[in-house]
Amino acid sequence: MIVVSNVHKTYGDRIVVNNVSLTLTRGGVTSIIGPNGAGKSTLLSMIARLLPMSAGSVMVDGMDVTNTPSHELARRLSILRQDNHIAARLSVYDLVSFGRFPYSKGKLTADDLRHIDEAIAHLDLQEHANRFLDELSGGQRQRAFVAMVLCQGTDYVLFDEPLHNLDVRHATGMMKILKHAAEELGKTVVVVLHDINFASTYSDHIIAMKDGNVHQQGTPDDIIRKDVLEDIYCTPFDIHLINDRRIVTYYE
Repeated sequence: MIVVSNVHKTYGDRIVVNNVSLTLTRGGVTSIIGPNGAGKSTLLSMIARLLPMSAGSVMVDGMDVTNTPSHELARRLSILRQDNHIAARLSVYDLVSFGRFPYSKGKLTADDLRHIDEAIAHLDLQEHANRFLDELSGGQRQRAFVAMVLCQGTDYVLFDEPLHNLDVRHATGMMKILKHAAEELGKTVVVVLHDINFASTYSDHIIAMKDGNVHQQGTPDDIIRKDVLEDIYCTPFDIHLINDRRIVTYYE
């Protein structure tokens, strides 16, 4: 499991994440929601050691992320950042192969090649494997980056706004891929989302943040409620039960 204890992040006098403590148990999809500036992406980046903590600790299966060697942490936890652009002109296959670096150190083995082929197939990218990233659509390119993360073979996979710049069809497809990774591949998926309805539909657990704090957490039935969401977003909401799913509208 991932245990976050009293994690704090400040920039000067500004508190971005305020003494957050939570436990992310193995399995399923956990979504982190909340308004802009709530600290969602900052918290995710500190869990993955992309940002240093001002205070607190993060433990991944008992390993302190602050002092665990990078190659060991990279075999347990992987992350896809929102800003995932790469300047080099790479093919899909080359990009996905980067996910094996914690194991291969650049010298791919037969086992690495198997993982690469499986990740490309899982994301339905076989026909694009030899195409360059700049030749792909936004949705195809995003799938290639997800394939790279899954190819890393970690138990925990973190995604910071993976639906960014995706249309409805591709966003829905992406959430199905992440749900499948949790259910069929046994991954623990943690994802920062802005779309509340995607969080409601595809999550097993939701963490709602506001002003750098964990405001509330629980199942979609616990969180996707009029009183809870209005308190978090300061916006009027209506909740509709459609096919046993709690769907939100917020138009006045």
